[in-house]
Amino acid sequence: MILCSKSNSKKYIGYTSNLIERFKSHNSLSTKGFTIRFRPWFVAHVEFLYDKKEAIAREKFLKSGIGRIWIKENVNVDI
Repeated sequence: MILCSKSNSKKYIGYTSNLIERFKSHNSLSTKGFTIRFRPWFVAHVEFLYDKKEAIAREKFLKSGIGRIWIKENVNVDI
């Protein structure tokens, strides 16, 4: 999943087995960490993968230089 901050141009890239709870956590439940400083977040992109290993590999790719270029070219974010 890719979350975007409504307060600035920050993006959060991560994987989860429970999108709703993870999204709720980043927007209201967390009390520390990167995501609390840039609330509110909105979901910009979601991919459904078959296993955890595949999800971790995709997250690693999206956080790479080539992956960030892919995000810029393929994920439409209107902030």
